[in-house]
Amino acid sequence: MTNILLKVENLEKYFPTGKRSFFGKQEQVLKAVDNVSFEIKEGEIFGLVGESGCGKSTLGRCITRIIDSTAGSITFDGENITEADATRLKALRRQMQMVFQNPHSSLNPRMTIRQAFSEILKVHGLAKGKETERMEELLEKVGLPSNALDRHPHEFSGGQLQRIVIARALLVEPQFIMADEPVSALDVSVQAQILNLLVKLKEELSLTILFVAHDLSVVEHVSDRVAVMYLGEIVEMADVEQLYKNTLHPYTKALMAAIPIPDPNANRVDLILEGDLPSPIDLPEGCRFASRCVSCMEVCKKISPSLKEINLGHYVACHLYE
Repeated sequence: MTNILLKVENLEKYFPTGKRSFFGKQEQVLKAVDNVSFEIKEGEIFGLVGESGCGKSTLGRCITRIIDSTAGSITFDGENITEADATRLKALRRQMQMVFQNPHSSLNPRMTIRQAFSEILKVHGLAKGKETERMEELLEKVGLPSNALDRHPHEFSGGQLQRIVIARALLVEPQFIMADEPVSALDVSVQAQILNLLVKLKEELSLTILFVAHDLSVVEHVSDRVAVMYLGEIVEMADVEQLYKNTLHPYTKALMAAIPIPDPNANRVDLILEGDLPSPIDLPEGCRFASRCVSCMEVCKKISPSLKEINLGHYVACHLYE
């Protein structure tokens, strides 16, 4: 039986807006992540997908404790880390690393790659006396020559920089990596190389990866399981094969219909979303997708659906399947 490395339960992240409601009694909040629960198994790539602004990056930052959650719990390797203090967080940084969207802003332009890597090894007290050997080993793993160590970030392409950022994350031998849109800032020709690299590293180093993206075709390429987010909630979650072959939620179907098809003569059914996107500050009473859903029923406008298991391992939050 595969161990559960990460467990998220009823996680919430609300941002105060500084404004009051119409009658001035209660401060308005933006519900970026709202009552989210899921598990990530050891050694898998878990895809998290949704439109920009759905809360997926905020969720990833809460999990890695870059920002504090409002409510709920995060259990990592059997330990509740939701309220870990600064000392414990430093130790957790070795186990949980991040790869950000823009590699250009992830590295200090004034430092060589050697200096950037050395700083991390020094902070964590690793590879003493063997720093160069460790750095060269990681660069080789991501497909870069050892002479890259003495160059500055501006001397590399975007794809090379993202390889360096991945190598930097691996310096401390983490168990878990949160990859936040790691290929969206790269050329299409380079994206596949980075995706294949992540899959390869996962296998070689037994990594567990939370892969955040807005492109369903990219997520399909790398993920073992996928969760779909909409306005702070998970609306569908399943094994990657099951999700793509048996899509259930109307929102997921709309995302699938938006995936480009390389064959111009292929028959496809376009599913265009209409209606207004609700405000995360003033969410509707019922289903958050109701105003844009072609299958909306009266119950959808009044009662919010809960995430339920419809088939083995396939969860959906939709009144159509109740």
